[in-house]
Amino acid sequence: MSAHTIPVPTGALALACEAWAALDGPAASLHHLSIAGRGDLPSVFPVTDLAAASVGVAGLAVAEFIAQAASDGPAVQVDRRLASFWFGMSLRPQGWSLPPVWDAVAGDYRAADGWVRLHTNAPHHRDAALAVLGVEADREVVARAVAGWDADALEAAVVERGGCAAAMRSVADWNAHPQGLAVQAEPLVHWSIGNPVAEPDWRIDPARPLRGVRVLDLTRILAGPTATRFMAGFGADVLRIDPPGWEEPVTVPEVVLGKRCARLDLRVASDLLVFEGLLRQADVLVHGLRPGALEHLGLGEQRRRELNLGLVDVSLNAYGWSGPWQGRRGFDSLVQMSTGIAEAGMRLSGQDRPVPLPVQAIDHATGYLMAAAAVRGLARRRATGAGCTARLSLARTAHWLVSAERGPVEPLAPEQQDDWNDALEPTSWGSARRVLPPLQVQGAVMHWDRPALALGSAQARW
Repeated sequence: MSAHTIPVPTGALALACEAWAALDGPAASLHHLSIAGRGDLPSVFPVTDLAAASVGVAGLAVAEFIAQAASDGPAVQVDRRLASFWFGMSLRPQGWSLPPVWDAVAGDYRAADGWVRLHTNAPHHRDAALAVLGVEADREVVARAVAGWDADALEAAVVERGGCAAAMRSVADWNAHPQGLAVQAEPLVHWSIGNPVAEPDWRIDPARPLRGVRVLDLTRILAGPTATRFMAGFGADVLRIDPPGWEEPVTVPEVVLGKRCARLDLRVASDLLVFEGLLRQADVLVHGLRPGALEHLGLGEQRRRELNLGLVDVSLNAYGWSGPWQGRRGFDSLVQMSTGIAEAGMRLSGQDRPVPLPVQAIDHATGYLMAAAAVRGLARRRATGAGCTARLSLARTAHWLVSAERGPVEPLAPEQQDDWNDALEPTSWGSARRVLPPLQVQGAVMHWDRPALALGSAQARW
């Protein structure tokens, strides 16, 4: 090989290069990134490469932010094995157990002409599916009812009723579908840059680079909360807002680490006024509410920008920002069915039912990309005074994974207790330990100042 020949990145590094370009990151920064460790999550897709790459670019964004106050960016190293574990669950309860991940009705069902997945974890989504099927919440009864439907017809009927469902499609079918075509034409990250305003007077502490950054979190379940958890790990003041009565018991202990969690009913004028005051003082807003929800509350993009000209506004949706399904509700498991991931898993592994990814990797990867976008936005704001908007989607992240090359697979070494942090975390649900962070940014230790605490445990104020 010539001394001037640059090796073409492969595996996780190739994915990181793609993502870093989508994040408008300087190509020269990629030499700071290294990925260590061996092993892969079991899948027909390169899930561990996806994990390492998405964690890696989030780390690179932090390093670039630090570089604004230093002569050069620090080294960034990802442990692909630990990243794989964090793409599952990082929390290890001690003496107590998390509740079941899925509602009793949720899951894959054989329809008359294929497979369909019902997502029923939220009560109103379960009610919508059961109303369409005309049955009670009994899995065997639901299975018999689904068997009488064509998969596409049931998907459409449940969605029309306000529920969440997805027929299983192949990658080829999705690539030819109007929504699949729209998603393929979209960038991994949509950017919109605002007009410069006053540059913020932020002092960057290389050891705790996001200290003092205010992040307003309006996200649920997994992707968005993963993004804001990451930012809290480098010192950001993350304030999560949920409506009264909202609970998500399985994922909350996993993703509220490092955050303060308050409640506001944005349909009530007084609470909306409080939220607008918080937004005026925020540096970052991360949101992933159902399409049109913020607009309905009078908090559309124009209003948000009026309240905060320099805001870094990061959002996600399920099925992309263009095409006929751009407003459709969805979750990781549904997107895997729609985009061909579950069908490819079934076919290539010789199974007789849908085979999804071993973890909700689309959610996690999108979350780390959102975190990277937020930090890149902060760096731009500090350098130019301009706020920005970044938009991502689960479906576009799925396309990124499906398009990736998969190399030789080596099983991950089994998890050991020395993979966990020594300290006990006093969560609201009981003591727990965490898997060690998958990322090292030289000089900036990733750690969280608060344990995982229940929703509504803090006041809605900075």
